[in-house]
Amino acid sequence: MIQTNYNPDVLTCLANLSNDEVFTPPNLVNDILDMLPAELWSDPNAKFLDPVSKSGVFLREMAKRLTKGLESAIPDKQERINHIFGKQLYGIAITELTSLLSRRSVYCSKTANGKYSICETFTTEQGNIHYERMQHTWQAGKCTYCGASQEVYDRDDTLENYAYNFIHTEQPEKIFNMKFDVIVGNPPYQLNDGGGTGSSAKPIYNLFIDQAKKLNPKYLSMIIPARWYSGGKGLDEFRAEMLKDKSIRKLVDFADSRDCFPGVDIAGGVCYFLWDKDNKGICEVETKRKEVVIKSSRFLDEFDTFVRDNLAVDIIHKVKKNSTSFLDTVVSSRMPFGLVSSVKPEKEGDLDLITSAGNGKISSDKVTSGTELIDKWKVLLSKASNDHGGQPDKEGKRRIFSRIEVMPPKTVCTESYLVVGNYDSETEAKNMMNYLKTKFCRFLVSTILLTQNITKSKFIFVPNLSMKEKWDDEKLFDRYKLTEGEIDFISQLIRPMHSNEIDL
Repeated sequence: MIQTNYNPDVLTCLANLSNDEVFTPPNLVNDILDMLPAELWSDPNAKFLDPVSKSGVFLREMAKRLTKGLESAIPDKQERINHIFGKQLYGIAITELTSLLSRRSVYCSKTANGKYSICETFTTEQGNIHYERMQHTWQAGKCTYCGASQEVYDRDDTLENYAYNFIHTEQPEKIFNMKFDVIVGNPPYQLNDGGGTGSSAKPIYNLFIDQAKKLNPKYLSMIIPARWYSGGKGLDEFRAEMLKDKSIRKLVDFADSRDCFPGVDIAGGVCYFLWDKDNKGICEVETKRKEVVIKSSRFLDEFDTFVRDNLAVDIIHKVKKNSTSFLDTVVSSRMPFGLVSSVKPEKEGDLDLITSAGNGKISSDKVTSGTELIDKWKVLLSKASNDHGGQPDKEGKRRIFSRIEVMPPKTVCTESYLVVGNYDSETEAKNMMNYLKTKFCRFLVSTILLTQNITKSKFIFVPNLSMKEKWDDEKLFDRYKLTEGEIDFISQLIRPMHSNEIDL
């Protein structure tokens, strides 16, 4: 009998720090590195930086490629190793713990100049994997660099404060005092900013990308949440810059983050990109769902938000060409009646009140906005999407909406809901309710709904049709001349929702 021992790569076995600090699997790292020009790996002068090193996997995999690529230029293996680690590969760790982990996986020693380090030329413990404990700069309770909450992160020196080196310095180029050809990594995604009930989080991955561009590399690649396509707190300017940036030559998109990071559920999916400073042009887009890959070449700024599927773009073009008004004009803003979610029903009142905790009465003098809607028929729509974090189910399908129902006159709701339309008759309101339940309508919302929070802006592609007529998918597909392939595409992504279905 032959016994085979299997020694797994230790970097495939690490538990993630959190959903916001995710270790990158080696196979994914190599997919990202494959986007870079092959000649870089045989260039002894090329310099590489991972500014957000956690496990050191990016540096390790780049070292493997350089070790092979420089074999003819530097035949002696030890000399080649000393050159690669001493003069080509650089990292900035995100915490003291990850600095030790990175050095161990890259140099085979937690100290770069240690007895077991594979590089012989380092004279310091850090080598080229830098870590320095930084301090947040507090102003009005938030960090001026990253927006973190002072209440949450103003800690003593025994606790990690997550003041990341790379984005907490005005001049990141002075960390190593050199110019880099390639910057690549997987940055932390968000930090608590102290908003809302204290659990509000602010995206920070955009700060790492902006900081990296300041270093003026030839190539930049990072893997980040895909929420920037259409949402995200404070990401409007970043989204506009990314969409118009013709240096982004490739975008690889995962609609379900679990297809990219096994077991990691990141709302809206994830993506990675290649930014090529000197090679501007059209972007190659790959959208991946399980084993299905849809490829297209297009400019990213066709719309104000990015639509991930090329087939969806074709459908949106047909809809926009044959529509004059869209549903964002009739969907209410947050707090349609000025009632916060904590408002509780009263025993008496001249209006009926719908809340997420139950229904009851409320006095009309408590209503501070939307008074013109009170005496109308309208449709109630839950502000929270039915899909967990905007993710599809096991079949790859989404339902999008949860609670949808007709609201009679003299009925109001809290901010847990949006109000759609206002009508003189119950029939028109019912027609709108059924319209919202069509796969057609929910698909158009899904193209830019990448989080659980539904807002009126998510309806910018949904036609505002006359509700004097009853609509179903068959009539809508025919009206907008969708092909069988386009109809099948919608059906693959959107679950049926029956007309008598109110909540799941």
